[in-house]
Amino acid sequence: MSHDHYENPLISRYASQEMSQIWGAQRKFSTWRKLWIALAEAEQELGLPISDAQIAELKQHIDNIDFANAAKHEKALRHDVMAHVHAYGDLCPQAKGIIHLGATSCYVTDNADLILLRDSLHLVEKRLAAVILKLADFSKQHRALPCLGFTHLQPAQPTTIGRRACLWNYDLVMDLQELEHRLQMLKARSTKGTTGTQASFLTLFDGDHEKVRLLEQRVAEKMGFDATYAVTGQTYSRKIDSQVLDALSGIAQSTHKIATDLRILSHRKEVEEPFEEKQIGSSAMPYKRNPMRSERICALARFVMSLQSSGANTLATQWMERTLDDSANRRLTLPQSFLAIDAILIILENVASGMVVYPAMVAKHLNEELPFMATENILMAAVSAGGDRQELHEKIREHSIAAGMVVKMEGKPNDLLDRLQADQAFPEIDMEKVLEPSQYVGRSPEQVDEFLDNIIAPIRHRYEFRLAKAEELRV
Repeated sequence: MSHDHYENPLISRYASQEMSQIWGAQRKFSTWRKLWIALAEAEQELGLPISDAQIAELKQHIDNIDFANAAKHEKALRHDVMAHVHAYGDLCPQAKGIIHLGATSCYVTDNADLILLRDSLHLVEKRLAAVILKLADFSKQHRALPCLGFTHLQPAQPTTIGRRACLWNYDLVMDLQELEHRLQMLKARSTKGTTGTQASFLTLFDGDHEKVRLLEQRVAEKMGFDATYAVTGQTYSRKIDSQVLDALSGIAQSTHKIATDLRILSHRKEVEEPFEEKQIGSSAMPYKRNPMRSERICALARFVMSLQSSGANTLATQWMERTLDDSANRRLTLPQSFLAIDAILIILENVASGMVVYPAMVAKHLNEELPFMATENILMAAVSAGGDRQELHEKIREHSIAAGMVVKMEGKPNDLLDRLQADQAFPEIDMEKVLEPSQYVGRSPEQVDEFLDNIIAPIRHRYEFRLAKAEELRV
């Protein structure tokens, strides 16, 4: 292995072999050859003079690609598709004359890209479902553990650890719905011809429009699509790429938010990502437990979000039936977005499978703020005992400000309850009862249960078998 040249860390460090292989040269050019075979078969079925022997010869050489020979042809021809037509023809002398018959370059490039998009979306769909189910298990485990809520990153009404995880998970569920929608809407470009008019195929079939329509349908079906895009230019609309990149960016946005929350919770020593026995947090500070997985998720997520605009700009600048300034950009943005999302979801599944909760720290932080949040209950109890609501409200406000100053200026514990108990305006109140955290989480545990039953259970039903089979294959 040479170390003299730059290597893409998405492949060498982060993404799975499975995703890397989808976007690798072997898969790409084998798919081109399958498309040429599908075209030849469909053309033969519709009456063109293509023999069984020619098709059989093509099928014998789907995967044995001579990349050096293809590179030699491309150096001479300056055209990647024609280079591979010639390289394929060198292996298939009988079929050489019918390879790519009637087609334009985008017949193979665009249809292959749609197949790679489909395969990649299915892999992301599977990984995203796995994360959703792991987070659901975490929510169930901690459905009723009260914790301090935050708005504006300031202490707010309590929630539960499990409900907060549902908040994360619901974003991912919406991302999964978008992925499923994009897969449902994905179609083949099939045999649309040079500018989308199918003129070359109409010539091949002597003006028989029905055969041209059947050719388009049959090629699409042979490649696993049940429909084709109604109209295209030379390429399928780059709107498709933009929509896919939007969906991947959506996943990146959701995972960035989750990982950021985990980094904050790690800082508070309430919830941590897994930390290996011999893992080093810092080369200089041996005590450190940096949330490196969550930080890596954020780093990769920002990269994916930054690629979203490339798809939008490429679509916006495709003049008339197409321009070629999309090609180099798409070679980067499409595979790298998928590779980065693949890595993000692998890391997040690992994190979700092993998150550690520290209930004592969660309770400590909640109890530090709970006296302020309990004041409404204390006020109601005092009013029920005969006090004047407005006078009591003012006293609580004054004591709260004073207690807050002690915490902020002197670093001492919150003494609001001691102040209230010492104030003769307040009768004896069962402070232990008033300060029971479960009183302040509302329907959080019940919302977790309902979310798991109504939202997660159908996802588990759709994906659990597929995920189990995938795990068996890995083992």
